[in-house]
Amino acid sequence: MKRSLSGKTLVISGASRGIGLAIALRAARDGANIAVLAKTVEAHPKLPGTIYSAAQAIEAAGGRALPLACDIRDTEQIEAAVAKTVETFGGIDVLVNNASAISLTGTLDTEPKRYDLMHGINARGTFFMSRACIPFLKKADNAHVLNLSPPLDLNPAFFAPHAAYTLAKYAMSLYAMAMATEFKGDGIAFNTLWPRTMIATAALQAIPGAGQLIDQSRTPEIMADAAHVILTRDSREFTGQHCIDDRVLAADGVTDFSAYRVKPGSGPLADDLFIPAHMPPPDGITV
Repeated sequence: MKRSLSGKTLVISGASRGIGLAIALRAARDGANIAVLAKTVEAHPKLPGTIYSAAQAIEAAGGRALPLACDIRDTEQIEAAVAKTVETFGGIDVLVNNASAISLTGTLDTEPKRYDLMHGINARGTFFMSRACIPFLKKADNAHVLNLSPPLDLNPAFFAPHAAYTLAKYAMSLYAMAMATEFKGDGIAFNTLWPRTMIATAALQAIPGAGQLIDQSRTPEIMADAAHVILTRDSREFTGQHCIDDRVLAADGVTDFSAYRVKPGSGPLADDLFIPAHMPPPDGITV
């Protein structure tokens, strides 16, 4: 039986571009309803995409879209966005906590404003987005929460270069693990998903001199396809898991990953951060 998100309602934070938008478009091809939450209502000169352009792309792909301006550091804006989603679509089936802030700076170079931004969006935003959606997810059939955050591994090498960022991302993973247990009886799945390689998002492409890195990256579609596999699994059976994109897809039968490369034949792929040694690439695949 083909798995589908047809008729499901997804709330996706940071969905105006990049991985969030790719996940939305994959769901839209099934005929899903997507609440597009992001701060971007006017185009950025270096980062294309707004909640409105994302909504247009979602509807062109076959889904229904609800663009909602929302800064997830503001709990009142979160509550309003969730209420509007339920009013429009009748409920919530899936929450994707994708919005994130990054600063790969050491301790002495991490200013309070940047620290607060990362923890306000990554950690606090994920917690309160989840908190707002859970009452409605409890009413859904096959409810899922997916946090785009890394597997938990307390190797100091993952923390030392950029402790503030690592802790902000790990907080998202810890919330997924805690809530997977807390709400297991309600049938809500909480899992995490992380890319093995760098992903060629608009943010990466906007970095001066990132051309070679982009060539050695994969496209956001690998994360979208992996998310689709997770979000269509039985929420009562698949929960509390840390997932890597290629391992999810390989377990689902994908053996050729070359289509996800930005530039086939460009040499080794560039590794992303936080990949534990005990989660190697799947065997027998074409990269």
